[in-house]
Amino acid sequence: MARHLITSAIPYINGIKHLGNLVGSQLPADLYARYLRQRGHEVLFLCATDEHGTPAELAAAKAGKPVAEYCAEMHEVQAKIADGFRLSFDHFGRSSSPQNHKLTQAFATRLAEVGLIKEVTEEQVYSVADGRFLPDRYIEGTCPNCGFESARGDQCDNCTKQLDPTDLINAHSTISGSTELEVRETKHLYLRQSELKDDLAAWIDSKKDWPILTTSIAKKWLNDGDGLQDRGITRDLDWGIPVKQGDQTWPGMEGKVFYVWFDAPIEYIACAQEWEDAGKGSDWASWWRTDQGADDVTYTQFMGKDNVPFHTLSFPATILGSQEPWKLVDYIKSFNYLNYDGGQFSTSRGRGVFMDQALELLPADYWRWWLLSHAPESSDAEFTWENFQTDVNKDLADVLGNFVSRITKFCRSKFSEAVSEGGVYGPAEEQLIADLTARIRAYEGHMDAMEVRKSAAELRAIWVLGNEYLQANAPWTTFKTDPETAAMQVRLALNLIRIYAVLSAAFIPDASKSMIDAMQTDDDSWPTDVAAAVEALPAGHAFTVPENLFRKITDEEREDWSARFAGTRDAGE
Repeated sequence: MARHLITSAIPYINGIKHLGNLVGSQLPADLYARYLRQRGHEVLFLCATDEHGTPAELAAAKAGKPVAEYCAEMHEVQAKIADGFRLSFDHFGRSSSPQNHKLTQAFATRLAEVGLIKEVTEEQVYSVADGRFLPDRYIEGTCPNCGFESARGDQCDNCTKQLDPTDLINAHSTISGSTELEVRETKHLYLRQSELKDDLAAWIDSKKDWPILTTSIAKKWLNDGDGLQDRGITRDLDWGIPVKQGDQTWPGMEGKVFYVWFDAPIEYIACAQEWEDAGKGSDWASWWRTDQGADDVTYTQFMGKDNVPFHTLSFPATILGSQEPWKLVDYIKSFNYLNYDGGQFSTSRGRGVFMDQALELLPADYWRWWLLSHAPESSDAEFTWENFQTDVNKDLADVLGNFVSRITKFCRSKFSEAVSEGGVYGPAEEQLIADLTARIRAYEGHMDAMEVRKSAAELRAIWVLGNEYLQANAPWTTFKTDPETAAMQVRLALNLIRIYAVLSAAFIPDASKSMIDAMQTDDDSWPTDVAAAVEALPAGHAFTVPENLFRKITDEEREDWSARFAGTRDAGE
């Protein structure tokens, strides 16, 4: 039994996420965690809410609540939605936790001790009306390059030119709209990442099995332009982790907090401490410190491609720079973007389906199956209501659901609500067992390799084998002339339901449980030996006929949903 540490990118606190966010990290991470547990491995699957930074302050102000109260409420909301999608986190923590405060401050102190922190005096834009320094993204104006009137202080989205806030014409605060902006000096701490470039490059080069998407993004940031730059790790904000060394404020850093992108990845480690402190497990350090047992841990991260630079460079720089025995990630599974119906999901414009809305429309398994079977691994993918309707109706209702329904109802009608007895396997059954064995071995290979779409395609092919067997052998026809052979065919098909339940559990856990419950068994053992697995439920074993596992999506529903989610939602909701 191996030990697997799994983290998915932690979602930001300001609002409910859309389906593109879900499939980019949390959902495939859950798929892998569930599968590894099924195969007998020890798994610690961690996630949390990312709660610091200006967006949290602004979202709280919009909601009319203190930021700490707002974050606590939104953590509960996101935790409930995660549970609704059956995300099997061992702990869902908070980056604002006391554990993360202490650990973030300890990392910064240690990095300073080894000479990797420097103080930098820099000029930033200060809004007199807002009484605060403004992050670049909260300054807008006219681009001096192309004339676009909504260019941000860091970049023009129209011509993509990199900008400084002082480059903008007629700049204003996006918080208040005020144009009363001043350039003032402020002092911040910087992590000297450039000193670690060679170490980071060697580490990334050693990861020969990483996805091309992951390594190409990392190397671009490492080598393009001026290469890896030193990075500010503090901000002039009220909400965040205070810049302290132990119990003392860091000299010259009064009133400042650590930058959210410094403390957020450290929450992965703090989350394990929260897990132990909550009484859910023990010995958190054995998962994270190589001097306390983490040498035998395989650590896998799941994230969208926009998060790759921080997890391949900045967080590893923190770990490596500390010169302490912390566990580094072994594999980063990164994803491209899921687009929405000809464009992009948009939180600000409410375009696309948000996670809470999705669960109001249909149970989690419908979304889990479609999203995972279309995971944007090698390129961007696109959600359309037509594809969603077609695939749900065909894969879930027609292939899997129909198989379970027709064979349980037929057995009840012609035999009883117990596994039928009689007959012996013939060439058709031996061929089915051989085909299943080959398919299941291929499925295991894809799942072990975290090839999400290939795994889904192989699982669907396994479901199809059962339908093809029924179509070719037609026990309902055989029953008329050879009831014993029909009984054998039905017995085999009923055992396939249990096998399908086990194999499908990581993708569609609720339907899997329904199948196991219908077969009235607690045997959820993996079908390593398929010949034995098709006899796991013996003749005479009672079962029940389940309700339809999946219903079909109607054309009327599809048209209604397509119109409803074209762009109406407020980002702060």
